[in-house]
Amino acid sequence: MVRAPPLQGGGPRFEPVSDYQSLKMKYSKIIIFFNILFFTYLTFAKEFMKPTSSDLKKKLTPLQFEVTQSCGTEPAFKNEYWDNKKPGIYVDIVTGEPLFSSIDKYDSGSGWPSFTQPLKGKTLKEKKDTGFGMERIEVKSQLGDSHLGHVFPDGPKEKGGLRYCINSASLKFIPYEDLEKEGYGEFKSLFLKVTK
Repeated sequence: MVRAPPLQGGGPRFEPVSDYQSLKMKYSKIIIFFNILFFTYLTFAKEFMKPTSSDLKKKLTPLQFEVTQSCGTEPAFKNEYWDNKKPGIYVDIVTGEPLFSSIDKYDSGSGWPSFTQPLKGKTLKEKKDTGFGMERIEVKSQLGDSHLGHVFPDGPKEKGGLRYCINSASLKFIPYEDLEKEGYGEFKSLFLKVTK
């Protein structure tokens, strides 16, 4: 039986223990990263979790429940925030999820709160609405799935051309001075120029 001659220098050296430990450390870091990401998501989702229908009926007024859960509409000019000019943010009345800023609010003459855009970094659900013989785009909150109102392409052109026409009944207003106390301190920086 002829044996192959050994490689010069004894051939490649393998250090299985060292290689295993290196891989284990790399994968451990990846797992830790995704765990942090996952639990951050869970914390955020839990913070703005939608209550049950029975709890909502206890928490909301009949109008708020009708608007947010059954796509209702409140009367124009006879709602809480259509002419509110105070600095602050507007959150989902159902979950508390931040939605709009007073900085982007303007008087559209419609009789409902109107905004040029949602809060930066926030997105709303959009759905085609063909009710009442019209074709509109309905907007809903992401986490609570609350009906908010509609978005139209007739807003101020210099600010993007959109008008988010929103029901006051879908919103809760958090004044600037209460942002920290109510758990929305991260948005205070938006109003530095306004409050100077």
